[in-house]
Amino acid sequence: MHARWLVTTLTATWLAGCQSLTPPPTQVADPMATAPPIESGLDADSLATLITAELAGQRGQFGEAAQGYLKTARRYHSPALAERATLAARYADDPAQLTRAAETWQTLAPDAEAPARLLAGIAQQRGDWTGSLEQRLTLARRDGQGDLTGFAEAALEQGAALPPLIARLRRFIDRQPDHPDALLATALLEAGNGNVQRADERLDRLVARHPDLPDLWLAKTRIALQQGRDAAARDAAKRGLDLAPDDSRLILLLAQAQLRLGDVDAAQSQLDALIAQHADAPQLRLALAQLYLGEGYPAPAKRLLLPLIDDEPSPPLAFILLGNVAEQEGEIDNALLYYRQVPPGDGFLEARQRGARMLADAGRLSDARTFLHIERLRHPEAFGDLIALEVDLLGDQGEDTAADALLDRALTSHPDDVQLRFMRAMRHYHDDDLAGMERDLRYILARHPDNATALNALGYTLADETSRLDEARQLIEHAHRLAPDDPAIIDSMGWLQHRLGNDEAALPYLREAYRRQPDPEIAAHLAEVLWRLGQRSEARALVADTLERFDTHPPIDDLIQRLPSLAPASTQPE
Repeated sequence: MHARWLVTTLTATWLAGCQSLTPPPTQVADPMATAPPIESGLDADSLATLITAELAGQRGQFGEAAQGYLKTARRYHSPALAERATLAARYADDPAQLTRAAETWQTLAPDAEAPARLLAGIAQQRGDWTGSLEQRLTLARRDGQGDLTGFAEAALEQGAALPPLIARLRRFIDRQPDHPDALLATALLEAGNGNVQRADERLDRLVARHPDLPDLWLAKTRIALQQGRDAAARDAAKRGLDLAPDDSRLILLLAQAQLRLGDVDAAQSQLDALIAQHADAPQLRLALAQLYLGEGYPAPAKRLLLPLIDDEPSPPLAFILLGNVAEQEGEIDNALLYYRQVPPGDGFLEARQRGARMLADAGRLSDARTFLHIERLRHPEAFGDLIALEVDLLGDQGEDTAADALLDRALTSHPDDVQLRFMRAMRHYHDDDLAGMERDLRYILARHPDNATALNALGYTLADETSRLDEARQLIEHAHRLAPDDPAIIDSMGWLQHRLGNDEAALPYLREAYRRQPDPEIAAHLAEVLWRLGQRSEARALVADTLERFDTHPPIDDLIQRLPSLAPASTQPE
């Protein structure tokens, strides 16, 4: 962003057209006032915009710089300036501006790989898995690296909606049936969606054509492990390691298969060799310790972790995992000592939550509460978070009266703690005490009128539970102005329109909310509006997909109870 040569060049160009920097003694009419606009070349306005953008970049005002570059890039159809706008927008940390810049760059340079990769990453980051896949397929069609397999792994890990991704990949494969990366990605998603037989058949056909692909054997190993076919996973991992002997992913999966088969010595040999290659990689030790713990082998996990707590600073996760080891060995008090050593920051609350739940599960609820009380004294800056942990713990133990009393006492001493007051508002809501909920949310809004979460919670409740729709509209629209990309608020906008009788206006909001956050509640809202608008096949398909993807789905269950024809097995005519 410090390309001073551009400033120098542009300034020289600017000054070259001037006879003098001294203004004339008398004002004269602008002779160019009635001239037609310049349609090509760098006009004075664009030159000024570029100079301003460059100077803004040098001052660290990257948002302003990106805006100037982008304006000029569009004016002159310049991919180079669009690329520069994208770079500035990345430094500005403004996702919306970055998206606009990258989209302009892609439009001006449709064959460039960089904007497609960037847009794929942006879409994935915001949960737009279909949009990310489209960008990756654009790269794949040009023989670029779309990393479809890595994309599939991320989609599985983060719980993306798989059916639309599978359908889109299958259409791509219909046109490019011998694209290995697409075939691997499709097989992984199919297996993750429960269609293991089809995934296996796809991979077997790929073996016949591309048996020398390490990622193929990696996929076969993963799918076999998911299905509990541990011997098949071991054999597939070994085939992959014959092709890529240093692939740490295959080494880890082979060790996991060996652990499941009870061949602990072989697994330890593999993992010890991996550690020897990466002696100064604490993250590797942590990952391997988690592997051992996940497969029920705490002793080798402890052997890997103990050296890490001698380091300065020690990784917080090492203390959490050592606490887990002590738990598995029945040493509850030792586990508590490890959990208490996690300092404020990453893992702090997780460690206190694990310690408290461990004590409660051992029948020592009183000790758990004492532990959290002491932690609040040791870490007053985490008072609200630790109270929230104890309230949740009491609720899980069926001690709702004690949880409410604790929350009331905490708010008496800390009346302006927004987190705790919002928590109490939600407890009022679940107890059908709408007046109590509104009272707490109004308290928050009186002090923080731009708290989008409180605005949305109150607005949605008024829209859903009462006839106070005008009040609901004001609250929800205010929240939407503050956080236009929040899927919960977008859902509220759609549901408000539905409650006002405007289903046509509601539909775009609900589609967008579901695209960003495909959860059962938003799915229920979208399905109901689709049904009311007569789009009943789509509504049934959405309900069926939600029932399949989620273990619990009360909003969908309630919807089916009200509209039985929405049930997937229904044969009601549309």
